Amino acid sequence: MSGDLFSAAADELAAASAPLADRLRPRSLEEVVGQEHLLGPGKPMRVLVEADKLSSVVLWGPPGTGKTTLARLIAGASSAHLEARSAVTSTVKDVREVIAGAQARLGERGRRTILFLDEVHRFNKAQQDALLPAVETGLVILIGATTENPGFSVNSALLSRSVLFRLEPLNDDALVTLARRGLAAEGLTSTGPPGDGGLEEALEVLAVAAAGDGRHLLTTLEVAISLARARAGAGAPAEAIDLSLVDVEGAMGAKAVRYGVDAHYDVASAFIKSIRGSDPDAGLYWLARMLEAGEDPRFIARRLVISASEDIGEADPMALVVATAGAQAVELVGLPEARINLAQVVVHLAQAPKSNRAYLGIGAALGDVGRGLVGEVPPPLRDTSGQASKRLGHGVGYRYPHDDPSGWVDQQYLPDVVAGRRYYQPSQHGYEGRVAQRLAARGALPSVEQPDTTSDQPATPAGEETT
Repeated sequence: MSGDLFSAAADELAAASAPLADRLRPRSLEEVVGQEHLLGPGKPMRVLVEADKLSSVVLWGPPGTGKTTLARLIAGASSAHLEARSAVTSTVKDVREVIAGAQARLGERGRRTILFLDEVHRFNKAQQDALLPAVETGLVILIGATTENPGFSVNSALLSRSVLFRLEPLNDDALVTLARRGLAAEGLTSTGPPGDGGLEEALEVLAVAAAGDGRHLLTTLEVAISLARARAGAGAPAEAIDLSLVDVEGAMGAKAVRYGVDAHYDVASAFIKSIRGSDPDAGLYWLARMLEAGEDPRFIARRLVISASEDIGEADPMALVVATAGAQAVELVGLPEARINLAQVVVHLAQAPKSNRAYLGIGAALGDVGRGLVGEVPPPLRDTSGQASKRLGHGVGYRYPHDDPSGWVDQQYLPDVVAGRRYYQPSQHGYEGRVAQRLAARGALPSVEQPDTTSDQPATPAGEETT
């Protein structure tokens, strides 16, 4: 009995001293902030959880979006037993022990088992294969959480037996709501000082800096509250403690430069439009504004990767390579040095020739598919790996381009319903001018003028012809 009392006291002390993010973990679906596309009334996850009909699922989303919370809530709403494991530390032996326990639990008490597997993308093939039979038979309900694309990291057989739910970064309104809950949990209910630098602006800046990550927001808020208490003096009552922009800036380690929610989107817009407009000086200026304001460098890197394809595309194929390398450098190096990597990407993208034709092309193709123009795969293009496929005539008439000296043959690759559509219309800018010339020579485009060959044109990528 005394052991139980000591254990209960230890648990109570641990809960009281736990990080704010852990203390604010929702206890019901109603308390979850964000993810309305999954948890709103009538939405898929909510319906399945409330009916206790959820099978194995994979929760995919960035950090701090509620994957672990949802896994625990799913288990709490179910009659099943929860086993929680981390794929980083678990072994095949651990998997087999979970399966053995699930069998015993089901046989003795008729109770199923939920296995919550955090960082499921870190599970190797042997571990996933060991788990597959139990998931396949329904002995174990898998809830996997991952920040990585599960299509590349999770066994296809395991993924096909699971429902994939994509969690989105929390928007700024959701983050501000979460911050207010944190203030209430810490006993701070005052409105804060009026005017610029007051509570409202502090919460806006905090939300922007969190970049969709609820855990990061609450961690920063906890530090800011400690700074506010220190500023108020030891023993100050809760009503005398005002959280201000100064405290948030101190917790972030960066000056916010009056960078609220509106400014976040306005500055990001000016940043990308400057690059699209080929002005490297303006691009560097807005980059400096974002960095000085404490903007998440990963957000900046993501915008640059998007711009590399949306605004530059095949006019300079190296732009996407440079932008992706810059994003990797941000993860590897971190600030403050990563500012140099980001600056190099900005300059490269700003001075590069521009084309939005790949962006327009996928938009046109999606438009046709969305309108129901979904035809059958032409028989010559169908898979021929099985005997049955060959008996059905799959692949008959297919012409192998490498058998032609030119490396190209005139062949229909589109379904009949969209045959002849031209989704990609190359521009004459930079390297894309060469692409246009090549397609025109094949009759895929009207005859075009010779491409620009000035010095700003990138070198021909390895393996490309130079005609």
